Amino acid sequence: MDSGGADKGTTAAWMAAHRGMYERATRHPFTVSIRDGTVDLAAFKRWLGQDYMFVREFVAFLASVLLKCCKQSDSSDMEIILGGLASLSDELSWFKKEAAKWSVDLAGISPLTSNTEYCRFLQSFNDPEISYTVAITTFWIIETVYQDSFAFCIQDGHKTPLELLGTCQRWGSPEFKQYCQSLQRIADRCLANATSDAVKSAEEAFLRVLELEIGFWDMSSSQS
Repeated sequence: MDSGGADKGTTAAWMAAHRGMYERATRHPFTVSIRDGTVDLAAFKRWLGQDYMFVREFVAFLASVLLKCCKQSDSSDMEIILGGLASLSDELSWFKKEAAKWSVDLAGISPLTSNTEYCRFLQSFNDPEISYTVAITTFWIIETVYQDSFAFCIQDGHKTPLELLGTCQRWGSPEFKQYCQSLQRIADRCLANATSDAVKSAEEAFLRVLELEIGFWDMSSSQS
């Protein structure tokens, strides 16, 4: 398990304490099947369409994180978060190109149950009562699960199909890992200065993201 480069912070402690659940999210049979070259391409196309819909909702979530940052943080966090927000335009374009390549009709897709549940969770961050600490921790773990999952698909010994390498490299790249590590450092700094209630809420959000990520991978595999 990769702790993202922060070995002594709160987030690394959570990743160690909840190792089994973290690995269920980052070594899910769906992504492992990509690495092994046994992935059902129908499942991959289902993931592609559902994740496109998720990213559209993720834009609004990240905007809410940025707003909380502006109100509750005096640091340079804003530039890092803005970088993530700006990259989502390119990401949505990438999804559209991939969908065309795989003949996935994005306009005809409806969100499946697990996707709807995850998006509802993201929408809850519009509540001004949710702190920046909880929001930035949530942002970090969402990105980190993807980074770790897809980086595994391009590590030594992989049999990832050539036509899926671009997808895996998008989130599994060293550059994206560095971005996730930047988010982790911000989360750890915020958690170190947070109240015990805020830390508890952030850990609950961390665990909820892992549950939702596992559900999203399950949905991609089984259309549930």
